[in-house]
Amino acid sequence: MRRYGKHTDEDDIRTRPGRRNTRPRTNIRPKHEDAAEGMVLTVDRGRLTVLVDDRIVMAMKARELGRKAAVVGDRVALVGDMSGKKDTLARIVRIEERTSVLRRTADDDDPFERVVVANADQLAIVTALADPEPRPRLIDRCLVAAFDGGLEPLLVLTKSDLAPPDELLELYGALDIPHVVTSREELETGGAAERVREQLDGRVTAFVGHSGVGKTTLVNALVAQDRRRSTGHVNAVTGRGRHTTTSALALPLPKMDGWVIDTPGVRSFGLAHIDPSRVINAFPDLQPGTEGCPRACSHDEPDCALDDWVAQGHADPARLYSLRRLLSTRERTEGD
Repeated sequence: MRRYGKHTDEDDIRTRPGRRNTRPRTNIRPKHEDAAEGMVLTVDRGRLTVLVDDRIVMAMKARELGRKAAVVGDRVALVGDMSGKKDTLARIVRIEERTSVLRRTADDDDPFERVVVANADQLAIVTALADPEPRPRLIDRCLVAAFDGGLEPLLVLTKSDLAPPDELLELYGALDIPHVVTSREELETGGAAERVREQLDGRVTAFVGHSGVGKTTLVNALVAQDRRRSTGHVNAVTGRGRHTTTSALALPLPKMDGWVIDTPGVRSFGLAHIDPSRVINAFPDLQPGTEGCPRACSHDEPDCALDDWVAQGHADPARLYSLRRLLSTRERTEGD
C-alpha cells in the first residue's frame, strides 16, 4: 500500500532530517550553580527526605548521578520544586564530598559494601550489659569501622541495673574511649539522656548497636516527642531483640546544635571492605608493639612481636585475642 499516493514531489511530504540538522550530543552537564543545599534525613525506596533551610523536601536522585547513591547525612544540591508542599518533588543533582563514611557489609563473605551514614562526627556504640549479653567482638568490629571511616567512637552501656560495667570498661580502658553507663530506670527518668546529651552537643552522632540493647529507646529519650520511633523487646527464649528500626533516620537534638542518626539494629557487622592491614588501627594500645614485627606480619604468627609486648604487660591479653579473632575471620574470607 502506498503511503503518499502518486504525487511524491509535493511539499508536504515528510522527510528525515540529515545529520547536520540535528542537535549534536554533548558530554557537558549543567553545573547547577544555583542549586539549593540540603541534608539527607532518610531514604525510602528511592525517595529521599531532605532538610533544605527549615523545610522538609521530598526528592529523588537525578539520572546523571548514575549509580552513585545518597545516604543519610549526605550534603546534597537540589533543583526543582523545594516548597516542601504535598505531592511536590525536587531533584538531587550533586552529592557533596563526604567528611566521613560509616560502611559495613552483611558479613565477611559479602563483597558488597553498604554505606550506612555519611558525614557523622561520632559513632555511639550502644551495648547492653545484660539481656542480651554484651558482645565484645561486635564492639571491636564497630571500632574498626569507626576508625577506618573517620568517626570518633563513643561507648554507651545500657541496663547497668542488670549487670556491672566494670569488666567491659576495663577491657577497653587502654583505648581511652569516652563512655556513658545508663540503667533502665535512668532512661525512664531522663537522667541517662542528659549524660549522653553532653557528648552530642555540636556533633552529628550515628547510633549503632545489636538488636534489643535499647538503642532506639535511648534515641527517643534524646529527641522531641513527636520524632520518636517505635521500640521492641528482647525475646526471652532466643535472647535476641526484634528489629523495630528498619531504616536510618537523622533527628535533630532539641535546644542543641547537634543531630542523632538512629540506624537499624545489627546482628553482624561485616568488614569485607576493610584491608586487614588497617584493622590494627582500631587497636592503638597494640600498635606500638608492632614495631618489632617482621615485614608484612599478619600479627597471628610465631614471630609476631605482639606476644612479647603483651607478655610484658603493655596491653591486655584479651585485646590481642580480639585482634587475632578479627584477623583470622578476614583471612578465612580471603582464602575462600
